[in-house]
Amino acid sequence: MSGEKKKALFICLGNICRSPIAEGVFQKTVNDLNKGSEWEIDSAAIGGWHVGNPPDWRALDTLKKHNVPYNNHARQLIKEDFNKYDYIFGMDDENMKSLNSKAPQGCRATLLLFGSFDPNGDRIIRDPYYDSDSAGFEKCYQQSVRCSNGFLEQIEKGNVHNYQLLLNIAH
Repeated sequence: MSGEKKKALFICLGNICRSPIAEGVFQKTVNDLNKGSEWEIDSAAIGGWHVGNPPDWRALDTLKKHNVPYNNHARQLIKEDFNKYDYIFGMDDENMKSLNSKAPQGCRATLLLFGSFDPNGDRIIRDPYYDSDSAGFEKCYQQSVRCSNGFLEQIEKGNVHNYQLLLNIAH
């Protein structure tokens, strides 16, 4: 992949809460490290319920509060994503089951649980969609910051493949 951009795709159920936050945070993190030009980053949904819609207003408010720019709209995961992206991150075990069942044999993408990179060990990024307030969105933001930094640290060390092996053993 030298000289080529690394490509990361963040997945959640509807692409209006967790994956847009993770996408925005990861983009800001690589930009802050002056590595933004080395990455192509996007997010998508397992399901198509919200295609074309902006993120949940609470997700947008949380990103704005932390000065994370975001202007994408929901889209659904497509088969071609598995060969376009180097890394596809799910937010919870259900996302990972869906990704593993949809992934074509021998695809390019490494499928990873985003929370596996949380140094606090908080491996599931819970869906805050049905919450009555923004606390779950703030938690998602904080987890995304930790996981983004944790993932980039592991990439620098060349350890990302080990996380995929651990994930495969766990399931």
